[in-house]
Amino acid sequence: MTSMSEDRRLLRGAQSRQAIVRHGVDLASLEGLDGLSFGRLATDLGISKSGIQTLFGTKEQLQLAVAEAARAAFETAVITPTGHHPHGAVRLRALVEKWLVYAEEPLFPGGCFWAANLPVFDSRPGPVRDALAQHQRDWRLLLATQLRHAGSSADAELTAFQLDAVLMAANTALRLDDNSAVRRVHRIVDTLLAPA
Repeated sequence: MTSMSEDRRLLRGAQSRQAIVRHGVDLASLEGLDGLSFGRLATDLGISKSGIQTLFGTKEQLQLAVAEAARAAFETAVITPTGHHPHGAVRLRALVEKWLVYAEEPLFPGGCFWAANLPVFDSRPGPVRDALAQHQRDWRLLLATQLRHAGSSADAELTAFQLDAVLMAANTALRLDDNSAVRRVHRIVDTLLAPA
């Protein structure tokens, strides 16, 4: 049986961990997961470096926690709200719209978290690369599944790859203040979903 003081300590630890991870997501969207350090987070958040080390242990564990928090925030903002749409073209268009809002507003200060981090980790084997790559594979699989439900005559995996590339390019364009990117994405989606 745990005491009330131990319960409060565990709650404070969980709240601290959540605040650190959320700030880490924002920083990593701007400067990359490589830019995260216990010292930087401690300075930014006004807490002790040793306290952060106690919560995460290693920089890699911190990076993995940040990547997981980014994935969860992405799913909440982009995927979950489209669940009520019927499978196929309608849901695919809803996913693209939510993704564009995610990049346009943006959910993270640096725009798409994966656009900021995949290029840095794509040639570095390890758990961080694996976590980032898994999210991208899951996203493309979701797009391909909706394309198959839409009855697309095209190769669903290839088309999902193309659509993901277009969205990544749109993220870059939006970061560079090219607001015509959203219109271009809509035109490309219309072309990809056009009947054969």
